[in-house]
Amino acid sequence: MADTKHAPHGGYSPDMDARAHEATYNGFIQFAEISTAVVICFVLALAVGGIKHAWLTAIFGVVLSLAAGGLGAMAPSVGVRAPAAVGVLLLLALVFY
Repeated sequence: MADTKHAPHGGYSPDMDARAHEATYNGFIQFAEISTAVVICFVLALAVGGIKHAWLTAIFGVVLSLAAGGLGAMAPSVGVRAPAAVGVLLLLALVFY
């Protein structure tokens, strides 16, 4: 890894746009969090369908988690909480169905 301790300007040259770099990095982190939550919802939906034999509930959970992931991506204030709420509903369906 590059040694930036001795680099002037904290590792950034004046030609680099530090704010755009940080915004891109934060967007990538938010995308990774939302994607992980949606994939966990997919796994929970497969568990509901496979263990409880409730495939219509599983399909509804997949569609709902995709919509929640899109909502979380479009509204940064919501973020990962929307697919996490769907994950909690699918977990409850798995436990109490």
